[in-house]
Amino acid sequence: MKISKLIKKAGFMIAGVTLLSGLAACSSTTRGGGATEGALQEGDLIGISMPTKADQRWNVDGGNLVKELEAAGFKTKLAYANNSPSQQSTDINNLVSAGAKAVVVASVDGTAVGPAVQQAKDGGATVIAYDRLIMNTEAVDYYVTFDLERTGILEAETIIRRLDLENGGGKDIPYNIALFAGSDDDNNAPYFFKGAWDLLQPYFESGQLVDPSGIVTKDFTVEDWKKISVHAWDQSQAQKQMDAIMTKLGDQPLAAVLSPYDAISLGVMKSIKNARPDMTPSIPFDAKNPTNKSAWPIITGQDGMDIAITNIYYGAQEQTVFKDVSLLAKQTTTLIKEISEGKTPSSDKKPMNNGKKDVPTWLMQSDELVKEPTGDQKGLDYVVETGFITEDQYQKDIKAPIIE
Repeated sequence: MKISKLIKKAGFMIAGVTLLSGLAACSSTTRGGGATEGALQEGDLIGISMPTKADQRWNVDGGNLVKELEAAGFKTKLAYANNSPSQQSTDINNLVSAGAKAVVVASVDGTAVGPAVQQAKDGGATVIAYDRLIMNTEAVDYYVTFDLERTGILEAETIIRRLDLENGGGKDIPYNIALFAGSDDDNNAPYFFKGAWDLLQPYFESGQLVDPSGIVTKDFTVEDWKKISVHAWDQSQAQKQMDAIMTKLGDQPLAAVLSPYDAISLGVMKSIKNARPDMTPSIPFDAKNPTNKSAWPIITGQDGMDIAITNIYYGAQEQTVFKDVSLLAKQTTTLIKEISEGKTPSSDKKPMNNGKKDVPTWLMQSDELVKEPTGDQKGLDYVVETGFITEDQYQKDIKAPIIE
């Protein structure tokens, strides 16, 4: 997930990457086999392992965790793994060696990190999976994340609404749609896709939506998601995959692109502009005029990156699913504080199975950001309201300089 330079095409911006529910209640029991670690005390060191500093999201997460944990009376040590599973394993080992009594891990690869967290657990540390579930190990005590399917649901609902599918859009002339899923090594990715596919599949069944690549059909299942995954959520890889789709599309109109992440959305946009310079965001796809070949597709996204704020503001992206990650840091701190007080945290949410155990799980709620919000949607400035970015940065995003 790389941060790119802003570029200008056809007079618009395509910028480079840039109800809280189920809070813990104190209980003498826990769901799914979570364990109370009596050795953890206030003032102890908490190790934090984040995937990469190259992504705005994880920088904010790391900073939030340090702030919340230190305010609660703990010491912290923060490491970034440069998107390398082996480096993350080394980081976790080093954090435990430094004396961490708990490790908070947002995994690069949810399976590869298993042996390292097992070693941490064997050393007496509490293990908390942060945002991404750590798979196939008994060594995970708790999992804090967002309602994963909600991301795909919000993205699909935007597409359904904008294409007027419920009222027969695409019945006479089927709409072309490109679909992408997240990284094949990220356990969250299939949940994102499931949320979207459960809503979109009926429109493939009815013939209202078609995938020009031919990969996704009415018989496509959630289990097939890796066929459209973008490894490492990488912008360049997404652009290559979209290049192949654009070749198949030819000069036909493109109605929508299901993208699960803002960087993937950017790769998609670059591909469209290279293959079809006639397409422009100044002419958004209109279900009332579906044969307009110059219309710009409805493109979704996730994470509320600076790039998404700019692209939504200038009409190149329709929405982004924004996760107020400060909620994750607060919930994680609550768990660690309770453990340090000798309590066993308990969630009212269903545990998530990682292939080896049911892990007690806490789910936060995400929001949809659009330029002109209605209903439960949020405006673009919500990223400032939640503290994700500063007002100065927001102003730079919506007034971003155009660089050729």
